[in-house]
Amino acid sequence: MSGTHSSSALPAPIARLWESLRERSRSKRALLLMAPLLVFELLLFVAPFLILLRISLTDGSQDLRYAPGTWSISGYGEVFTTDVLLNAITYSIKLGLLATAITVVIATFYAYAIWRSEGLVKSALLFSVILPLLTTLVIKTYAFMPLLSPNGTLNDVLLSLNLISEPIQFVPGTVGVVVGQVYIVLPYAVLAIYSVLATMDWGIVEAARDLGASRPRSVLEVVVPQAMPGIIVATVISFAWSVGAYAAPGLLGDGQNKARAFALVVEEQLLTNLQWEVATAYAVVMLLLMVVSIVLLTATLNYFGGEFEYA
Repeated sequence: MSGTHSSSALPAPIARLWESLRERSRSKRALLLMAPLLVFELLLFVAPFLILLRISLTDGSQDLRYAPGTWSISGYGEVFTTDVLLNAITYSIKLGLLATAITVVIATFYAYAIWRSEGLVKSALLFSVILPLLTTLVIKTYAFMPLLSPNGTLNDVLLSLNLISEPIQFVPGTVGVVVGQVYIVLPYAVLAIYSVLATMDWGIVEAARDLGASRPRSVLEVVVPQAMPGIIVATVISFAWSVGAYAAPGLLGDGQNKARAFALVVEEQLLTNLQWEVATAYAVVMLLLMVVSIVLLTATLNYFGGEFEYA
């Protein structure tokens, strides 16, 4: 006899108590299933952030990198009383917005191409997205040095075609940083958008075209809204990664890029100036600003693209 039949045969008060116990049992089982993930999040995300926050509140007046047992907000005082923070925020937000916009546009077209292709072409397109993920971040970023430098491959091609009269310095510089950062985050954005498109019924697009919609209009008004959850995820990933970018500004940027990138400012305070409380204060401020920016960005995309179901 099933649980439903057995509970229906009991008196009403006992049946209600039995159903309550069953619901609690289900919630406990769900909690047990979630326990490993919760422990993972606490150990690898929450605990390090709390340690970071504690170091940022230590006294930096002593001749120590880290003075345990002391309490002070001097690190935050130095962060908010210099122009370094404003310059870092301005540079990082600009880099994040520019790299994100380029990445999401390219990723949307690329994911659409994967979705509509078949057979060997589809496999090749997917493989070309996954292949960069199998290469270490430093190596694939540094690979742009011989490609974009003044005596690199791109300048050689442009000079041979008489498109330019003298080499252009893409690297080191802002152009190289943006190109490198887009290349780093593009595979994740493509996979996020493609995972949503793969569940979409192509018959909806065909119906729109049968009703008179042109190809571009059917994509903009049917495909893009349906792909909006993936676009939102791609935007958040690209923006968060680009704002805190380290490899691209460090390897492909010039002196100005390295002096203003948020992650490199933290590195300088931590390893060069040996001011741990200032470095961690910068890191905490950066994390908080990133969270606020992502919330605002997601809310904006939800407003223009419909509600995004967080599951």
